[in-house]
Amino acid sequence: MKNVSHSPTGLKKVLAFLLIAALLLALIPGMAFAADRGAWAPNVSYVANDTVTYSGSSYKCIQGHTSLVGWEPPNVPALWGLVQGGGGDTQAPTAPSNLHATGTTTSSISLTWNASTDNVGVTGYDVYRASALVGSVSGSTLSYTDAGLSAGTSYSYTVKAKDAAGNVSAASNSTSAATNTGGSDTQPPTAPANLSVTGTTSSSVSLSWTASTDNVGVTGYDVYVGGTLSVSVTSTTATVTGLAASTAYSFTVKAKDAAGNVSAASSAISGTTQSSGGGGLLPKHILTGYWQNFTNGATNLKLSAVPSQYDLIAVAFADMDATKPGGVIFNVDSSLSTALGGYTNANLISDIQAKHAQGKKVIISVGGQNGNIDLSAASPNVSNFVNSMYGLMTQFGFDGIDIDLENGMNVANLTSAIRQLQQKVGSGFILTMAPQTIDMQNQNTSYMQLYTNLKDITTVINVQYYNSGCMLGRDGLCYSQGTENFLTALSDLTLQWVAPSQLGLGLPATTSAAGGGYVTPTVVNNALSCLAAGTNCGSYKPVAKYPDIRGAMTWSINWDGASSYNFANTVKTFLTTMP
Repeated sequence: MKNVSHSPTGLKKVLAFLLIAALLLALIPGMAFAADRGAWAPNVSYVANDTVTYSGSSYKCIQGHTSLVGWEPPNVPALWGLVQGGGGDTQAPTAPSNLHATGTTTSSISLTWNASTDNVGVTGYDVYRASALVGSVSGSTLSYTDAGLSAGTSYSYTVKAKDAAGNVSAASNSTSAATNTGGSDTQPPTAPANLSVTGTTSSSVSLSWTASTDNVGVTGYDVYVGGTLSVSVTSTTATVTGLAASTAYSFTVKAKDAAGNVSAASSAISGTTQSSGGGGLLPKHILTGYWQNFTNGATNLKLSAVPSQYDLIAVAFADMDATKPGGVIFNVDSSLSTALGGYTNANLISDIQAKHAQGKKVIISVGGQNGNIDLSAASPNVSNFVNSMYGLMTQFGFDGIDIDLENGMNVANLTSAIRQLQQKVGSGFILTMAPQTIDMQNQNTSYMQLYTNLKDITTVINVQYYNSGCMLGRDGLCYSQGTENFLTALSDLTLQWVAPSQLGLGLPATTSAAGGGYVTPTVVNNALSCLAAGTNCGSYKPVAKYPDIRGAMTWSINWDGASSYNFANTVKTFLTTMP
């Protein structure tokens, strides 16, 4: 038999075969790392390019991490990307309802509709004029203005919803509207009446007024500070932000209609901002610490033993009232009471009063790793939360609340509850938040929505820069927790949306206080220095300097006590040197 391996042609075939085999073998390790992991689950280590299914859709892992409850793929776009058309999602959204026109001009018609629902999520809406597609909006937008129309002409519209898998709903109800006849409306609305100030912070003034009337219809209001337009709204309330503390401002409001007619100005009213932002007399740069109302191996402390370096003390945690939806309860934990020789509610109340005498603030935290509050329904849950929380604040002397919900939240109901609570408490109300790092990765997270709703009364957001793994910074690179670069790159990312004066760096006091992410207090100071002044930076350089950065937080004061308060002594000393 002829040995083809000795012929030139045969040799070439063998070499080609060996080359292909080598290439295939080289691919095997990479292929072994990324895989179809089945249904998503918490506490699983995923690597880049892993695929999972969740709620009928497929997702691909963007960056490696160990999953946690609350990090479900739709909630963390920094970690998971939706595979378009994947996962077997064939269910279309429900049809939009209640489509109707909200305003007309000579060349435009404004529409709105009620939201559709979907088994995974609505990603957008398509607006049709007759059978022609004229525009598309995102899944969170429920309105559209069709412009460039002819005057005095009737048009018919429908809307369809769509999801990420490409499923499209049935059409909404059809609605018709006519543009105005050119030049027919020259009558302006009446001037807004009864303009009044409904609330103030150190940087904002909230206003309300009585609605104007118009022969056709009022389409909106312009709010002026002095003679300068500040904000435009469609309702009869507005909050003017970005004001200086302890300053008097003059406000007026004008109404407008679809034809561009503008009313005379309302009567002017004066409003004065508070001397300091939500949080009373707190310093510009503050140190926040959590006081544990339970035993877990950390130092057991009476509140009176908390060192004076802590400006703001968050008592952790209030509990859900299982008998009253939305309600919260709090008492000194029995195991802690025993460990401290009989520490009671009365002792805690007395200690809070003593802290107030020292100029400190004490707030009550809701949530924690395992805690939650039931605000799934507006009624009676919101009022139960407001009334029970106000009762605790009155009983114990708490100055405000901390939101540390790590297992989901109803943003709309929580916003309403906090607003109502703040109005009952008054201008000294303190509001803080403690989101996880993943909660601040983009503008669409629940925490970012909550902050956007409440930023005028927010004292500080202390981001938990621990138990986070590797996260994307502002430059799009992934930074590992437990480093200065992680703190500065992730803070720089969040500072696109959060005011520097409302952002704090949250870190564990010791290695035992968290599963990962510990840095020494000196590294915390370096990160603060880098963010505030551009000095003592690691390899990551923030895009700007943030001298108003609010400060730092630690979990927890009790764990800090286990290290002779190294965190408080080191970080507070540095905070006092910051401008």
